[in-house]
Amino acid sequence: MGHDHHGHDHTHGANKKTLFISFLVITVFMIVEVIGGLLTNSLALLADAGHMLSDSISLCIALIAFKLGERAANYGKTYGYKRFEILAAVINGATLLVVSIYIFYEAYQRLFDPPEVASTGMLIIAAIGLLVNIIVAFIMLRGGDTENNLNMRAAFLHVLGDLLGSVGAIIAALLMIFFNWAWADTVASVLVAVLILVSGWRVTKASIHVLMEGTPANVNLDEVIKTMKRVEGVQNIHDLHVWSVTSGQNVLSCHIIVDGQMTIEESQRLLRTIEHDLEHKNIGHVTIQVETEEHPHEDSIMCQKEYAAEGHHHHHHHSHSH
Repeated sequence: MGHDHHGHDHTHGANKKTLFISFLVITVFMIVEVIGGLLTNSLALLADAGHMLSDSISLCIALIAFKLGERAANYGKTYGYKRFEILAAVINGATLLVVSIYIFYEAYQRLFDPPEVASTGMLIIAAIGLLVNIIVAFIMLRGGDTENNLNMRAAFLHVLGDLLGSVGAIIAALLMIFFNWAWADTVASVLVAVLILVSGWRVTKASIHVLMEGTPANVNLDEVIKTMKRVEGVQNIHDLHVWSVTSGQNVLSCHIIVDGQMTIEESQRLLRTIEHDLEHKNIGHVTIQVETEEHPHEDSIMCQKEYAAEGHHHHHHHSHSH
């Protein structure tokens, strides 16, 4: 089943190069920003650096995931290393949550005792930060496939979030320089922390859903069931599972009941039709066990919920493995 694999081979290399350059630039600047934040006493810069850290991590993950994804499946890991991406995303999400909580805490401390912030230094560093983010965003748009690759898209959205963080720090610095508003720094840092919190929560939720073998977001189960039942010769479906290995790679397995008179050629044709139809429903890999009507009490789509409730699992006497 080699669908459009040749299509993303050349973008694969480009994605990797783009990610690597972006990763270097952002990591270096993140360190600059942390030092700058400590020297100028600006929480907004530290918050922006925290957001950049999350970027840096997600770029690094994206890189490692591309690297590992190239290592083919082997007997020990039949899915290759595709799953690593998701695991890494969970870690990334968790890091983000921790960073944002730390900034909230810091900001809360500062409400009562606002320290002196060196606003000019802060302005300069934030301005450079904005420039860096614009350059990286440009590199990613030009060099990478931010449309289709979830990994790249996440990284790109991170960079955009960063850009906003830098803008926040610039505005805060300007307010402090012109109006002497000491609290501007704290407010800017809280806004960035909210950004970080939201993206951290989203990443964590989405990746845990994948790890729990949840139904992929871009798959409509009712549609899938309808599509399969529409195929001529399919009498019924049960034991249906849909999950994703990694973002963009969805897998389905189920049992279908067909007429006992069907020849092997006919059932093969049936399977090919189903595979073809499901491709349009975002399912790239299909495993189907064909049975003739032998379990009269299984003539409805039995969802796993009912199974668990009744607590009986049928052991099929044919030796197909899933």
